[in-house]
Amino acid sequence: MRVIVIGAAGDIGGIVCETLGGQHDIIKAGRTTGDIQVDISDLGAVRDFYRDIGAFDAVVSCAGDVAFEPLSNFTQESFMHGLRQKVMGQVNLVLAGRDVIAEGGSFTLTSGVLDRDPVPMGTGAATANGALAGFVKSAALEMSRGVRVNVVSPGLLKTSERRYGAWFPGHKPVLSEDVGRAYRKSVEGALTGQLIIVA
Repeated sequence: MRVIVIGAAGDIGGIVCETLGGQHDIIKAGRTTGDIQVDISDLGAVRDFYRDIGAFDAVVSCAGDVAFEPLSNFTQESFMHGLRQKVMGQVNLVLAGRDVIAEGGSFTLTSGVLDRDPVPMGTGAATANGALAGFVKSAALEMSRGVRVNVVSPGLLKTSERRYGAWFPGHKPVLSEDVGRAYRKSVEGALTGQLIIVA
């Protein structure tokens, strides 16, 4: 399959590329890195991106920023940042791609643990993650041509623990191989409309 990985330069994106790279043709994409660049928060840019790439069978999105700060500091714009970047950015990949992806293709989005197991300063991420879970459950009902859509929800990665572990007190880090298996299940399997938890 020809698989587009958005956010390929990140920790999760790197795992996805390594896991799927031996079996599939990987196109690495990012906002400023990769084989091709795209701002997924811009629906028009995403449409152009797909046009430039040509035929593809799967999209894996590991991208999307959210604000981490105390709720007392949050403003509407704090929430809107995460909703524009992490939620609508990934939703745009589905909206622009659902009619041009190959028949039987798949979209795999990425949320995270914080809507299930919250931490202080993580309200923006929790809000975005919950929105993505709701989107895939509902969108899957209306996808045509056998196209599937799922969202992977990993906990704190073991490889990221040194940088981010202080923000996740008591959380058990997840192994890279388990994260890779979750994305493989979504891309190569038959699930749709599912929240695939890696804990």
